[in-house]
Amino acid sequence: MGKTLYLECNSGISGDMTAAALLDLGADREALEKALKSLPVHGLETEIRRVKKAGLDVCDFYVKLDTEHENHDHDMDYLFGHGSHGHHHEEEAAHPHGHAGHEHLHAEGNLQETLGHGHFHEGGEHPHGHAGHGHLHADGYAHEHRGLPEILEMIDQAEMTGRAKDTAARIFHILAQAESKAHGLPEEQVHFHEVGAVDSIVDIVTVAVCLDSLDVTDVIVPFVYEGRGSIRCQHGILPVPVPAVANIVQAHRIPMRITDMEAELVTPTGAAIVAAIRTSGRLPEEFIVAQTGIGAGKRNYEKPSLLRAMLLEETEAERRDTICKLETNIDDCTGEILGYVMQKLLEAGARDVYYTPSYMKKNRPAYELNVICDEVRRAEMEQIIFRETTTIGIRRVQMERTVLRREIGSVMLPWGELAIKRCTLPDGSEKCYPEYESAAELAGKSGMTLQQVMDEGSRYK
Repeated sequence: MGKTLYLECNSGISGDMTAAALLDLGADREALEKALKSLPVHGLETEIRRVKKAGLDVCDFYVKLDTEHENHDHDMDYLFGHGSHGHHHEEEAAHPHGHAGHEHLHAEGNLQETLGHGHFHEGGEHPHGHAGHGHLHADGYAHEHRGLPEILEMIDQAEMTGRAKDTAARIFHILAQAESKAHGLPEEQVHFHEVGAVDSIVDIVTVAVCLDSLDVTDVIVPFVYEGRGSIRCQHGILPVPVPAVANIVQAHRIPMRITDMEAELVTPTGAAIVAAIRTSGRLPEEFIVAQTGIGAGKRNYEKPSLLRAMLLEETEAERRDTICKLETNIDDCTGEILGYVMQKLLEAGARDVYYTPSYMKKNRPAYELNVICDEVRRAEMEQIIFRETTTIGIRRVQMERTVLRREIGSVMLPWGELAIKRCTLPDGSEKCYPEYESAAELAGKSGMTLQQVMDEGSRYK
């Protein structure tokens, strides 16, 4: 089956920290280059480099913006200069000149190997994402702000897998919901400032592509650490955690621990990533660490801003899987509502949703709604069902299941490359399952039928 990722958020989490940690785990940089090249964004280049933080050699994912798109996220005095604060400038530097270097991934798609530049831009990852339609920054430039529909269209047209697109879209949906609640606006009317900026879009797409290339299907996040105090944003000085973060951890029931540090350790992007990908809050009793990656943050606090990510392998004694099944009978909802509910549940991270026709009391034709989800998403799924349907009760049960080991790969067909899922049966034999989105795209380009592409792809082992 897919890999299990453990995120150790003792120093908080942000978009660039997550991207760097996943790249340090060995995520596919060619797939990332292809995705970033396809994004219709300008005014930036990205660097994947090694930096020193707290004496450790760690990975840094740096989105370098031009003057027009630069923001205050790299300005500690702007963010925290309104009063006493606990951050200090920790020694932190890239490898010196002449050391084999870091890579530049340009938005235009050029991948350049360079010698170490030695420069390191102080600052942090886009903190707040507050709604609005336009803003003239102190640097004199009117920064472009995008709404959720525009961002989702960008993601849908990007050169990335269907699974990566779904992950990126879910992260942005969660951010939009948080901002909608904070500002009292419908989701479709929310326009993002920092979150809609090009660096945030790049961070989120990078995280989605890296998770997909690593074949991560389960993510363990026991809790996140957050600071206290206040931070400046484009709408003034806000308390930490900022409203968007508070809304996300509340809606998705993410355990949080508050530290004594006057700092913003969890950004809205970081919180949304956790909410979108977290499937468990409990580490196995026994496990093997297969790979470790450390991503650097760019803000300098008393505690080093580092995010450690581990790919875990469970021992045989602990190799088990449980899921939660929710079900309820509904006899007074329209077909349109039931279809809408299914879409909302799948967008919220349900593993499967289906309806079974049934008859209820007084011989009323009805549907039994069944939802398969991870236990950490149960409360969110129940909230959607109660809010969107007429039911007044939901049955639930935890179930053990047997899951085939699987890995994501690709095969070359006569008409082009096809993404596949290769599964191993208990007896060691393999089955190959073509991915629908890839097969449909290949069928459309080649003129072959979908069935022909699927049949050809399933022959490979």
